[in-house]
Amino acid sequence: MPEEILTIYHGSNVAVEQPQIIVSGFYKDFGYGFYCTKFEKQAQKWALTRRGDSIVSIYNYTCQKGLKVLSFEKMTDEWLDFVVNCRRGISHDYDIVEGPMADDQIWDYVEDFMEGSITREAFWVLVKFKYPTHQIVFCTEQALQSIQYVKSISL
Repeated sequence: MPEEILTIYHGSNVAVEQPQIIVSGFYKDFGYGFYCTKFEKQAQKWALTRRGDSIVSIYNYTCQKGLKVLSFEKMTDEWLDFVVNCRRGISHDYDIVEGPMADDQIWDYVEDFMEGSITREAFWVLVKFKYPTHQIVFCTEQALQSIQYVKSISL
């Protein structure tokens, strides 16, 4: 049976033909890595938040055997705990992590939960009716081998 090839998108202010693992002082939902999404509109939103040009790079992704992959189908307690740990700078050993994204509004709720100003139950009530999001982060050089650059589009 042939492996499934998915189209994924990365929004930025430059075309990214050679993706790299980005390690910076800013902790993201799933830790350090190269972030993409299966939703083209979401990548466009990412690109439009950057200064300068707004560019969406497109890739084909085929999951490689032997990679350690963590996938969250939806926001769950496990997802919330994982995001909180990553945002606190706690590293993990996954090659690829995939799942919903804590957008700006949801991130505010995550911060409130981290600070203890809302309960876990209140968090779930607040995020219940948000639109679907998706992110997939390639956390290792080996994981980056599973994506192939197709093209970039200026917005």
